Amino acid sequence: MGANTKEPVASNFQFLEVITQSLLNTVQSRSLYVWAMNNSTSTASDIYTEEEQGRAEEEKARSEWDFRLCTVVSPGQVPDIVGAIDFDPTDRLVASGGIARKIRIYSLRTLLPPEGHAGGAVAFYDHSTACDFYICTPAKLGSLRWRPASGGRVLCSGDYDGVVTEYDVERRVAVFERDEHAGRHVRSLWDTRCGGRGSVAVARAGAAVCGVEFDPGGGPWVGVGSADRHAYVYDVRAVSAGPVAVFAGHGRAVTYVRFAGGRGRAVVSSGTDNSHRLWDWVGGGGGGGVEEVRAYRGHANALRFVGMSVWRTGRLVASGSESNEVFVYDLRLEEPIWVRGFEDHGREAESGFVSAVSWRQAAETEAQADGALLAGGSNGALQAFVCKRKTLPN
Repeated sequence: MGANTKEPVASNFQFLEVITQSLLNTVQSRSLYVWAMNNSTSTASDIYTEEEQGRAEEEKARSEWDFRLCTVVSPGQVPDIVGAIDFDPTDRLVASGGIARKIRIYSLRTLLPPEGHAGGAVAFYDHSTACDFYICTPAKLGSLRWRPASGGRVLCSGDYDGVVTEYDVERRVAVFERDEHAGRHVRSLWDTRCGGRGSVAVARAGAAVCGVEFDPGGGPWVGVGSADRHAYVYDVRAVSAGPVAVFAGHGRAVTYVRFAGGRGRAVVSSGTDNSHRLWDWVGGGGGGGVEEVRAYRGHANALRFVGMSVWRTGRLVASGSESNEVFVYDLRLEEPIWVRGFEDHGREAESGFVSAVSWRQAAETEAQADGALLAGGSNGALQAFVCKRKTLPN
């Protein structure tokens, strides 16, 4: 299978591993959301509401996208919950992993249509025909992450035995392994902004850590989601000083934290209270300078990891759902702008859930308005979607 010819970018980034315990199904019951509203007189409130509604309708029109399914990779006979999907930063490869104890490597050209190809029939594969090759792993996988600028050569995995392993993808062998987590499930991985092969600092949240992400914009920030219902941001230069921002508002465990880019410090968190939340973080320690901008609701997420990914250029949030659907939200709107059932093509439909999602981050400018989204299911299926911003009249 072919691959494009983009040159890899050199970097000295290393990896940071973060451990988490599995989410318990006995977390406390869902609670109500509470947020602050501006004080105003009734007359001013009525005026503002009309103006805000007008702006919302205009924004909704501007955020309209065309989505279409382009590729379906059917599951094999052995069940394989897809726990992680990640695009290679050189834009050539895609990696997926889950409970089948395999890392599958796909060519991006297999999963996505050629650039500029707007139409066409859906392509159907199974893993044996779609996958370029796979690497067997000693345990089930909960996390995958490409080394950010390794030229698509080094991939890191975190497994259910608490072991973090780096693989040389070209040679298909493990090149580095760390086991510092006492056999606990490793859920999330990302790169560090400092040298060394071992852990350089330990940040402790109020409970089990469920998800982690470093600021992809290059800042010294790391976001952490915790089972204590909070999200945190730490400064990696002073982790021992505690979090520089605390995001409180979710009613249950926070499973994912993603930096949304744009102006300021925008952070999106996802929780098992059936919501994602957008936060505006101004800075300051002890949670100061944090404002909840809005909550996104529509998907179902009370018990499981369903995946959440932010396309920073397109300003879109994608997530799975326990309703076995893929949801996409515009950061400006609380309700989803697109929902798609995760059908099991060619098989009798079974109950399941969408367990992983990942946006392609290749487009860095608004002029490059095409997006690509991969989603994996609890049945082991993989589906690829493409989206394009509609051309609207002036």
